[in-house]
Amino acid sequence: MTAIEHKELKGITVRNLVVTIVSTASIVASVMTTYFGLETDIRDIKTSQATETRINNIRLKILENDVALLQKQVDEIKLFRSEHLAATPSVKSPR
Repeated sequence: MTAIEHKELKGITVRNLVVTIVSTASIVASVMTTYFGLETDIRDIKTSQATETRINNIRLKILENDVALLQKQVDEIKLFRSEHLAATPSVKSPR
């Protein structure tokens, strides 16, 4: 230790001040690093969620189109059956 580190200012040594300042700077740097890391992670999660939402919307539209197509086919089958049954004479079985 140098001579200046042994000087006191009302019970506070220069060494204690240096340690306090260095420790505070270290804590601030650690907190800032953590903050920016979390900020980046949050941004990545938001981007991921936005992409997933768009994908889900596209899937939903595809499924809605498939349902509409299937409903149209069911309606056509029902119409065909009703026309076919109407055109076929009914045969009564003898009793």
